[in-house]
Amino acid sequence: MVEDALRFPGEAGEGLRGICAREIQKSLKDSAKYLIESKLAKFGLGEADGFKVFNDKIETPGDGLLIFQGLQDHTADSIKSLEGFHRFWGEEAHGISSRSIGLVRPTIRWENSRLGLQSEMWWSWNPLRKTDAVDVMLRSDAIPTGAKVIRANWSDNPWFPSVLEQERQDCLNKTPDQYDHIWEGGYATVLSGAYFAQALTVARQEGRVGNVARDPNMPIKAFWDIGIRDATAIWIAQFIGREIRVLDYYEAVGQPLATHLEWLRANGYAGAECVLPHDGAKEDAITAIRFEDHIKAAGFPVRTIPNQGKGAAMKRVEAARKLFPSIWFNASKCSGGIDAIGWYHAKIDDKRNIDLGPEHDWSSHGADAFGLMCVAYEPPGGQTPQNTRARSLARSIV
Repeated sequence: MVEDALRFPGEAGEGLRGICAREIQKSLKDSAKYLIESKLAKFGLGEADGFKVFNDKIETPGDGLLIFQGLQDHTADSIKSLEGFHRFWGEEAHGISSRSIGLVRPTIRWENSRLGLQSEMWWSWNPLRKTDAVDVMLRSDAIPTGAKVIRANWSDNPWFPSVLEQERQDCLNKTPDQYDHIWEGGYATVLSGAYFAQALTVARQEGRVGNVARDPNMPIKAFWDIGIRDATAIWIAQFIGREIRVLDYYEAVGQPLATHLEWLRANGYAGAECVLPHDGAKEDAITAIRFEDHIKAAGFPVRTIPNQGKGAAMKRVEAARKLFPSIWFNASKCSGGIDAIGWYHAKIDDKRNIDLGPEHDWSSHGADAFGLMCVAYEPPGGQTPQNTRARSLARSIV
């Protein structure tokens, strides 16, 4: 912003008009004003250079102006006061609402075609949730025409200090469920008790979350969590040697069985073996036909896993934890499922700090189907991946 303010009078023949905004700005202490003032001081820029600092604004060379505002206070009428502004900077943009973005985007539209100059909108933020308006705008499949999205992280910083490296390592080792959000630009997970947070972090570091190809010569399996009044979740995977390759993820709420089966067919999984939890053997309350029989009648091979009894949810968690080092994820097709298992967490008794077992929320369906996959996994030769690695290591030592 300071560099553009210095350059603009010579390029455009007028001073730069810029707004630095947040969704809510109760006082200038919450704004970027102090940050800009510190940059002016650092580079020795003052009134002689055209910059003049006031309590609520900063004047820039060539009769330009920087103002600092909260977007929540604007209306469709008041936002018109920003027409003709050259720069917009939305700081802490993860908190900016879709309403505010909808007001700003049509307003900051200055252009001088003769000089080839246009207005610019900048949005800077630390990702919080995938559903935040700025993430929907700039990190979805269809970003605005001409937009440039840059991910800048600690690993891109050539001056990254050793004290912060130690902080990063401590976070990775001590609070792994927060690491991806704090250090790697991932979306926030629960603050504590996430069952698979550390395992997912390691999987990303080892490159096991990325592009995973389907082996055309190996069978496809579909692992279900059956939802009657809530969500139905399905993981698509192949067991190849001692690897589990997770290819796809599906979730839908309140849809009939035919919708789920049609998704399987439409995505090339018509021959997949459908692996169901124990309730797949229950009779439908209306038709008196078992869920597994409906799927068989549709032409799919079916296997139902018996009830694991008391503590079944934690048995699935433990099975998944053991197998996680051998699981590979197709990042693009499994993003919703990865979000679910990353969020899946314990219900904690705050007074006694006791784990009361898995919290049943939106993530449970994807996590339960994922756990079923791991329970159903049958390693070749009867060896778990961990035993195999241990024996290979022993042989290499001998």
